[in-house]
Amino acid sequence: MNLDLVARRGALRRIAGTLLAPLAGTASAAVLAQPGDHFPSRPVTLWVPWAAGGATDLTMRLLAEIAGRHLGQKVLIENRGGAGGTLVMPVLQQAAPDGYTIAQMPQPVFRAPWVQKVTWDPIRDSTPVIQISGVTFGIVVPANSPIRTLDDLFAWAHARPGELTVATNGTGTTPHMVMDELFGRRGIEWVHVPYKGVAEQMIAVSSGQLMAGVTSNGFAPFVDSGKLRLLATFGEHRTRRWPQVPTLKELGHGIVAMSPYGLAGPRGLPRPIVQVLHDAFKAAMFDPQHIAELAKYDQELAYLGPEDYGRSMRETYAAERRAVERLGLAAKGS
Repeated sequence: MNLDLVARRGALRRIAGTLLAPLAGTASAAVLAQPGDHFPSRPVTLWVPWAAGGATDLTMRLLAEIAGRHLGQKVLIENRGGAGGTLVMPVLQQAAPDGYTIAQMPQPVFRAPWVQKVTWDPIRDSTPVIQISGVTFGIVVPANSPIRTLDDLFAWAHARPGELTVATNGTGTTPHMVMDELFGRRGIEWVHVPYKGVAEQMIAVSSGQLMAGVTSNGFAPFVDSGKLRLLATFGEHRTRRWPQVPTLKELGHGIVAMSPYGLAGPRGLPRPIVQVLHDAFKAAMFDPQHIAELAKYDQELAYLGPEDYGRSMRETYAAERRAVERLGLAAKGS
């Protein structure tokens, strides 16, 4: 073999290697720069559509704290209460799909577009990450109230048209919709008093400023301390925490409402980032500390991954349209 030829070939290979090295480094950097590879490199903001201090806020804060440990970055809570829990949707609609803005998705975001005109769509403008849990809804009255059963509440309201004041956690929320249906069936006039936060709502009811309240798990401490009387819950079965309290279903009203919720990001959130967020929050939701916190409000885990949660969101959106139309609450043109 010609040694000069071998030497020349070796030299050419070394030169080619030297010339291609920067390109190889660029290609490697490009791979490393793919979404999710270095995510997150700064804190993530989780928007909660309820006022601070309520049951959902407290459980979400703990979940965020635990998830932050798995992400290696803090998860910061931002509260945006009001409008029945729908104010997170404009946030998601305007946020960059980089994973640093996510939000809790409560049931009302799937109902509101059928009830009123909004500029956002809960399916189009979000990317599902994970479903976490559902809530226990209940109807409460002050502990010293003469009303001891749901039938007592109906009878009192029927005898005094337009005098019964009932607080809920917002217009268009599940408690509002359920009470509207229950009273509507009986032709009962009532005064709806919406609140942004569960805590202030329960204080108003327990102090006698209002006659009844319908809300989610935040009533638990008030019921357990004897400040409120729980008349009925909305689940499929009686709760383990208050087994003596009947459900709307067993009372013959044919209503079951648990309002499952989860987390979502903006539209177009890349799959690798979704996976990173999902894995961190899944680990957090199954953490014993989080499970114990949910138990305080008689909540249980209702895990769904991104695909199954997305399917559930679409089914919920369609079901809410049917419910709104059945109650005659549909917005014109919807």
